[in-house]
Amino acid sequence: MHGVLIGYGRTSTTDQQAGLEAQRRDLKAAGCKKVFDEQVSSIKERPQLHAALDYARDGDTLVVTKLDRLARSARHLLELLDVLEAKGVALRILNFGGDAVDTRSATGRLMLNMFAAMAQFEREIMLERQREGIAKAKAEGKYKGRAPTARAKAEDAVRLFRQGKRVAHIAKELGIGRGSVYRALEAAGSTPA
Repeated sequence: MHGVLIGYGRTSTTDQQAGLEAQRRDLKAAGCKKVFDEQVSSIKERPQLHAALDYARDGDTLVVTKLDRLARSARHLLELLDVLEAKGVALRILNFGGDAVDTRSATGRLMLNMFAAMAQFEREIMLERQREGIAKAKAEGKYKGRAPTARAKAEDAVRLFRQGKRVAHIAKELGIGRGSVYRALEAAGSTPA
């Protein structure tokens, strides 16, 4: 019996809808009968990836368009490969120089490990350049840093509350959650009635 091709697609944010649509199209064109996809960072919990892994059976193949849609590092990829191998499921990656890499062959597994190592190296180089750019911008006085977090807006939340604003209004005005407003008020000794 021939296994089923199961697709998995992912983008990091909801702003990347076109990228997700392109992945769905490519996965369907590759013959995937079932496609799981989600819009979530690779470092967060990915329920659709878990659903795809649960759905896959012995003889099936998990298909992704690009390696970085599946794994965040070479170590993570190896962990996923162990899970797939234990279930008897192969991994196929469509976008490697036009040729698909399939882990059913020894050559495919070797190529996948090489590509994973290169992808991790590329990411580390990118992060190093990012750190260098931030250091340069700081030295030139051009770095603004992160946008203020809810904790940084705590004083504003307390001030607005003392002016008679309601918690929901404060949260909306400051762009923070109501829970953050309540925590700020509690820390300042001001509690809403």
